[in-house]
Amino acid sequence: MSTATRKQREFARREDRFLDCAQALIQRDGLLNLQMSRIADECEYAIGTLYRHFASKEDLLVALAARNCLGRMELFERAARWQGPTRERMVALALADLVVLREQPEHFRLAQFVWSDVVWGAASAAIRQRALAAWEPLGRLVDDIAAQARRDGDLPGSFALPDAALTIGPWTLCLGMHTLAQQQGLLDPVLGDPYRLLFQHLHYLLNGYGWRPLLDPGDGAALDRLNERLCRDVFDVPCPYPVQPDR
Repeated sequence: MSTATRKQREFARREDRFLDCAQALIQRDGLLNLQMSRIADECEYAIGTLYRHFASKEDLLVALAARNCLGRMELFERAARWQGPTRERMVALALADLVVLREQPEHFRLAQFVWSDVVWGAASAAIRQRALAAWEPLGRLVDDIAAQARRDGDLPGSFALPDAALTIGPWTLCLGMHTLAQQQGLLDPVLGDPYRLLFQHLHYLLNGYGWRPLLDPGDGAALDRLNERLCRDVFDVPCPYPVQPDR
């Protein structure tokens, strides 16, 4: 092994250690209490060594969010590669996000913070590009489902939006609901579980696209049965939101 390769490996291992430590401190003390000096102390490195990896706390947070994103790839790939109707695979992608959210809510809180201008705008161009490269495979998986839906005739041939523009609709819908649901008191409890509402809106959106087979979003029992089946068949997990007791 060459000296350069050994140094690169050591650099990568040290960077992972810094990110692991940052993740642990965020979980313990909260995102806003994270300090670069504390990370360096916990890892027993000089602060200058930490800054050799990340020029700022914003760079570190963007890098951590990008690494967390890679943890979603396995679930997204299972949803995208599942041999089911293209519309059900799109719904499974939304469920994959919800499975991660229920198990690791801090990942979504970090992502929401990172996408704000306070962090993203202050991060270096290099680290932003690195994050975009990490997220790109997720986008391709979603776009590939839309492309197959066109080939299979599940989407009407007259649908004008390109694949990448089409899939922004479900993405922004899911992201918006995640943001609202995580902020205590923003949603009226009369609306019920916000994620059941999310899937109703998702099916209204897909119906608007003409994405077949069409489904009645007002049939809550049918939506619950579909989500339960997808969670079982695609992910082998229980449905990540509570099913209505009378269903």
